[in-house]
Amino acid sequence: MSAVGVLKELKILAKPGKAIELQRFFQTEPGQYGEGDIFLGVMVPQTRSVASRHQGLPLDEIEKLTASVFHEARLCGL
Repeated sequence: MSAVGVLKELKILAKPGKAIELQRFFQTEPGQYGEGDIFLGVMVPQTRSVASRHQGLPLDEIEKLTASVFHEARLCGL
């Protein structure tokens, strides 16, 4: 199990159209609340499902997830 494996699963589930919607909703433009946040377009229930399949992830791999540029990967790390 690794952070790379989690990211691969998330990218398989990614929906670019949904990512655009989420970036708009979370106000990711410069100067806005979520400035710079990048979304893959994976919904929370799917993200939680991926996270639950990787519950035994070592701490160093979890740290990689929480440092990810992708919002959903950071959520998995939590």
